[in-house]
Amino acid sequence: MALVVQKYGGTSVATPELIRRVAERIVSRHKQGHRMVVVVSAMGDTTDDMLALANKVSSRPPDREVDMLLACGERISMSLLAMAVQDLGVAAVSLTGGQSGIITDAVHRKARILDLKPDRLLEELHKDQVLIVAGFQGVTTDAEETTLGRGGSNLTAVALAYALKADVCEMNTDVDGIYTADPRVVPEACKLSVVTPDEMLELASAGARVLQSRSVEFAKKYGVVIHVRSSFNENPGTLIKEVEEMEEVVVRGIAHDLGEAKITMRHVPDRPGVAARLFGPLADKNINVDMIIQNTSEAGSTDLSFTVGKTDLDRALEVCQGIRAELGADEVVADAQIAKISVVGVGMRSHAGVAAGMFQALAAANINIHMISTSEIKISCVVGQPDAEKAVRALHAAFKLDKSS
Repeated sequence: MALVVQKYGGTSVATPELIRRVAERIVSRHKQGHRMVVVVSAMGDTTDDMLALANKVSSRPPDREVDMLLACGERISMSLLAMAVQDLGVAAVSLTGGQSGIITDAVHRKARILDLKPDRLLEELHKDQVLIVAGFQGVTTDAEETTLGRGGSNLTAVALAYALKADVCEMNTDVDGIYTADPRVVPEACKLSVVTPDEMLELASAGARVLQSRSVEFAKKYGVVIHVRSSFNENPGTLIKEVEEMEEVVVRGIAHDLGEAKITMRHVPDRPGVAARLFGPLADKNINVDMIIQNTSEAGSTDLSFTVGKTDLDRALEVCQGIRAELGADEVVADAQIAKISVVGVGMRSHAGVAAGMFQALAAANINIHMISTSEIKISCVVGQPDAEKAVRALHAAFKLDKSS
């Protein structure tokens, strides 16, 4: 008898009919003899709708109150799904993140898991109940509600799979696996049977929205194998696990991210300590900086550009404007109309020419590159947002990913 942790995303539980359908899947697995722990996201666009409401009543909603609001979305889903499972004749209980023993730090809207105490979960499992857990949330040691950031239900599922020593961690979503590119952008994209944690981590951080990057990082650190599959069929999906003999695969996939913005500090004095003085306060505000480019110094000054998430743009600009005069910069300029395009593959470690192929493909498509960043298995470029989909299709064709098996 296996212990199965499943996660169902917002599109999988968006309507009462879909909730019933998910309940039937859960009950079917339970009747096969499996112990079931199910993590759910908020229904459909509930989280976005709640954020819109918050912004209508407040010009700058406090993060603590936003967490209190957003945590309600997953609680609605968990309660309704528990009701649906019980209606099918199987005992079920719904539990919040705090009741499930997810202990976090006190950084609201981006909380990190500090500890896992699954005693209540184990107690309920011994009663042969299906457990329905609200994803995306936890609680501090002071009983403050927190949320784990966008896609945090994935992290909840992986963390519980680790804590409970589950046999499998299934991410059930509206797609049936990980593809070489977003199928909505590239119809020829192919589903991958296996992706390594390193590749998935880079794809997720580069904009592939199937999994939250932090959930992949957690799975990699603690050896949790993830199975990404569809909520709407029983077809095999994509396994995220360590695999040997993958050197022949140079590029595994293309990811794009429309959720970043670029900030440029113009004519910053080129002297030691300037970067530390800029990025220190950004870190203090829990603002993640992605790509950083510093131009060649001319006449003792330089332009310094970096990217942040669009949701952090206003706060990042406030920090930059606050220290602009101290740094001696002429102005701060923001550009939210950008896209990050990335090629990812473990084979890049031992194969030359990927960067050249990427730049040639973008040039042939008449796409201008604003910024470039590289890691061991990823190359990312910032381009204008209107060129994003054209860039993805050009790179997918250039690296012949439509022929993947």
